[in-house]
Amino acid sequence: MTTLYANGWVVTMDDAGREHPAGWVLVDGAEIAAVGDGPEPEHSTRVDLGGAVVTPGLVNTHHHLCQTLTRARAQQADLFTWLRELYPVWAGIDAEAEYAAARTGLAELALSGCSTVFDHHYVFPSGREGILEAEVQAARELGVRIVASRGSMDLGVSDGGLPPDELVEEIDLVLAETERLHGALHEPGPGARVQIAVAPCSPFSVTGRLMEESAALARRLGLPLHTHLAETVEEEAYCRELYGCTPVEYLDRLGWLEGDVWCAHCVHLSEGEVARFGATGTGVAHCPTSNLRLGAGIAPVRQLRDAGVRVGLGVDGSASNERSDLFAEVKQALLVARGRGGSEAMTVREALELATRGGAEVLRRDDIGSLEPGKQADLAVWRSDGLSLGGADDLVAGLVLSAPHRVDRLVVGGDDVVRGGALVRADEAEIARAHRIEARRFAA
Repeated sequence: MTTLYANGWVVTMDDAGREHPAGWVLVDGAEIAAVGDGPEPEHSTRVDLGGAVVTPGLVNTHHHLCQTLTRARAQQADLFTWLRELYPVWAGIDAEAEYAAARTGLAELALSGCSTVFDHHYVFPSGREGILEAEVQAARELGVRIVASRGSMDLGVSDGGLPPDELVEEIDLVLAETERLHGALHEPGPGARVQIAVAPCSPFSVTGRLMEESAALARRLGLPLHTHLAETVEEEAYCRELYGCTPVEYLDRLGWLEGDVWCAHCVHLSEGEVARFGATGTGVAHCPTSNLRLGAGIAPVRQLRDAGVRVGLGVDGSASNERSDLFAEVKQALLVARGRGGSEAMTVREALELATRGGAEVLRRDDIGSLEPGKQADLAVWRSDGLSLGGADDLVAGLVLSAPHRVDRLVVGGDDVVRGGALVRADEAEIARAHRIEARRFAA
């Protein structure tokens, strides 16, 4: 059974950066069979795109889905103040709340054209079971791909860390739970819908021992590694006082700067540290809106890309962004790069690349992120006949510069997840109602 998506501006994001302004994509089952323009290939079903722009499904490389329950808190706080206010609130999380939160965040992401989501969940209150399974269930129901992390914190406030002691865990429990979830949920190989990552939270919430043992476990199981890093000047001061070095130097000391690692934020990096990321193959999840919201600064994305670093985009948690819209981050990344480095610091297509093949490279997924034969059929279709693109001869530039947008159609592995701007497998209004009920439990 083949489906031809025809009569669209197809942005392949392949190595050559090919675009087909009057192109088509042929999908066979879950994979892309062909991409091109000119005479149409044989097909079973034809979908006329009416001149819409077609991009690869977007890839989100950093999020905290549970935070949709606690938006618009600590509105003028820096990171540490914000965390101290919200850690005790998040201590109330359980599987029911996580399911509601995840459905909301994943639905928002899908409607913004996102087909693959990495979630960094690190809050596991004692005695609460099924939290990570709940977000995986939500992703399966909606139809998006998820890389779910078994995050962790073991350095509580009484030992010099930032989180309250009630939210820290024993190292052996963290490792055992991570291995259990790997066995129960992780899908290897191309086309995986659910994968697991290992993700201790941050240098100010995790001991060096947990970082080292988590890395050893991940490498034994063949899982990727993730953590927060170099987000604020306060974090750098903390690491210099406690460890006598910068956050990047601390991670390097622990054996974490490697090709199986990517780090969120990386706002405060020296030239040498940027070069070290490039030399080791360590990736970066760039979260521009969250960094601006918390006053953390602007990551040196131009320098990172010039150094050969893998860089993708992340919306970050919905309590430091308030919106799970990955296409909005495409424009934000473009603007902050230019704000930092001038009008030529980033092109619109480079910004879009961060959200597609860049994100796929960060997650070490070579089956998604571009529209090429043999890749997964993850397509985002953006209408070009509305008000926002009127007058734009370059529809790709128009799409990025006039963002955000609601995707018209999102296809994941050949299956419709969004059609006509609406979720196919769930009711948006019902998700919102259920979420509000759960969110009341976390009200200030």
